[in-house]
Amino acid sequence: MVYNVSMAKDKTARQMERHLKGMANHYRIEILFLVAKHEGITLNEVIETIKANEKTIGEHARRLFNAGLLNKKHNGVFVELSLSPYGKMFVQFLKLFKNF
Repeated sequence: MVYNVSMAKDKTARQMERHLKGMANHYRIEILFLVAKHEGITLNEVIETIKANEKTIGEHARRLFNAGLLNKKHNGVFVELSLSPYGKMFVQFLKLFKNF
């Protein structure tokens, strides 16, 4: 997916900091890659896949949501995760950075 950057509004340094801090952790990067691969994955499935403490993963998912990188949808007792448009851009960046 390619985004039309000519239509995008310039971000302030504080806005960019919010997004960058939001992904600045190895668990958060793992969560972003996992959600990118499995759109609509539940928080419980993320916890099982990453094999980390439930509270730890829940907190990192919350921080990604607060940073505007993840969307959450409540479906009964489950929380389904998807990438926000910014989350998709950051995953593209991370993939490029990973292979550089």
